[in-house]
Amino acid sequence: VLPGILLTGGASRRMGTDKATIEWRGETLASRAARVLGEVCDPVVEAGPGFTTLRTIREEPPGSGPMAALLAGVDALDATSILLLACDMPFVEAPLLALFAHWPGDESVAAVADGRAQYGCARYGRSWLGAARNARRAGTTSFRAVGDEHIELLPESVWQPVAGRPDALVDIDTREEWTRTL
Repeated sequence: VLPGILLTGGASRRMGTDKATIEWRGETLASRAARVLGEVCDPVVEAGPGFTTLRTIREEPPGSGPMAALLAGVDALDATSILLLACDMPFVEAPLLALFAHWPGDESVAAVADGRAQYGCARYGRSWLGAARNARRAGTTSFRAVGDEHIELLPESVWQPVAGRPDALVDIDTREEWTRTL
């Protein structure tokens, strides 16, 4: 069983309120994501300010981005491979996370949706994490800047049947996007 990291940090500037605290179908986005991640992973930590009952990890300095938060979680878990879920992806369910967790090999796996790699819901292994540490030391904070050479990208034809819906990897960044999920 892989350990998991729930991302709840971020300024949520475009949303105008902290996305982790938004109520959706009876629970906050953070609590929902923690529950779903816990169905597949053990242990699970929250990389963020502490919106769930999970053990909380913070990146240094706080607010330095999702890649820094991911690496802080990896260090706290002393892991070489983890499953990551950002709290602003309300349609991700356990079967999709299990697909990534049980994908052959032990390296990184992410889905492609609408032509873009979805880094907020993925498995990260040793080589990608090493490249991310190097990028971070060089001052990079973006997942995309690490590049896709260290990650296997699954096309929609592979992950959508497991997810059960084509929009499973939609992330919510604005009020307009949020309204479309209701």
